[in-house]
Amino acid sequence: MDLLANSHSAILNPDRNPILRWFLKKTFYAHFCAGENAKEVQQTISTLKHMGYKGVMLCYAKEVVLDEQATKELEASGGKVMDAVIQNEILPWKKGTLETVSLAQPGDFVALKFTGAGSQALYSLTHNLDPPPELEASIIEICDLAASRNVRLVFDAEQAALQTGIDVWTLDCMRRYNAAGKAVVYCTYQAYLKACPSALASHLAAARKEGFVAGVKLVRGAYINSDPRHLINDTKAATDAMYDGLAESLMRRSYGPMLQPAKGEEGKEFPQVSLALASHNIVSVRKAMAIRAEQGAKGQEKIELVYGQLQGMADEVSCELVQKAQTEAETPNADLPMAYKYLVWGTTGECMKYLSRRAQENKDAVQRTREGRDLMAREAVRRMKNFFGFSSS
Repeated sequence: MDLLANSHSAILNPDRNPILRWFLKKTFYAHFCAGENAKEVQQTISTLKHMGYKGVMLCYAKEVVLDEQATKELEASGGKVMDAVIQNEILPWKKGTLETVSLAQPGDFVALKFTGAGSQALYSLTHNLDPPPELEASIIEICDLAASRNVRLVFDAEQAALQTGIDVWTLDCMRRYNAAGKAVVYCTYQAYLKACPSALASHLAAARKEGFVAGVKLVRGAYINSDPRHLINDTKAATDAMYDGLAESLMRRSYGPMLQPAKGEEGKEFPQVSLALASHNIVSVRKAMAIRAEQGAKGQEKIELVYGQLQGMADEVSCELVQKAQTEAETPNADLPMAYKYLVWGTTGECMKYLSRRAQENKDAVQRTREGRDLMAREAVRRMKNFFGFSSS
């Protein structure tokens, strides 16, 4: 997958080699991706909702990862906004994102990356600058469309060198669009970063002071291969503890050992929160469901909460959530989990780049995919035997 995603050869480029594209479209692409056009994407969304999923988190595959060469070129440009950048990078990003928002249905999420807007976005983010006027206008147009269609926007986390700028831009969007008691915009927090609790606490403080809903998407982390090691928790166990501790504080709207209030916020009311719990870890998901069940049994107020997993990964986690919602639909006071699938759409070549990085980030989920394949194979054999009368179990 790495070879196909990063090769400069026309033969190994799925978007230029029709034979390779056909093979990938029928295998990798069909399993993990939503489609290459509106018709395919809408069909995938309808199929998932028919299965019992509450909705989707739809993402356009095109993205930019900052490397050393790109950094040098950005510095050499001095941050000047060129007409070519506007026409070839910012406007195509806006067009693709607006199309993604239009493809999503009310109640769905659209996940997007500021870096998809290209080199000027990268330059401004790395230098903690405001977005240039052309990019800011594009962001506002995207948010306006999402709000009008009741579609929620998740600004995904990116590399540590960019994250401070991303947080500032996302908070500005929250102030504008989350002020009516409803979260339209969500910021993503990576629990593998040691600074995650303090960053989240500072954003919660801003939400309380300024009266907007804090939209939170909580993930374990996506850039472990590129972020500086000293910024990352020392062990996976530490990341797991941080993830679960932050999730519990948010769900209970209460500060605790893992999530301490920002300076000056001690004793202040916890702000209103909407949480997207994005996890492939069944232990974390079950802990969250247990907290929700406890809150329901005690008649406690519960925050808005959805669960999310990548399409084609950790499907057993997603299906457990869907099954629980279906089997307990008639049970009084039962907490019915809202399961969402994170879908990527775009050309086969664009999606190969996306999937290559996601596979590196989610090696444990890839392992579970292999286990799921083996389980399905055994089930197919069992059904064949039963059909021909060789077995009844």
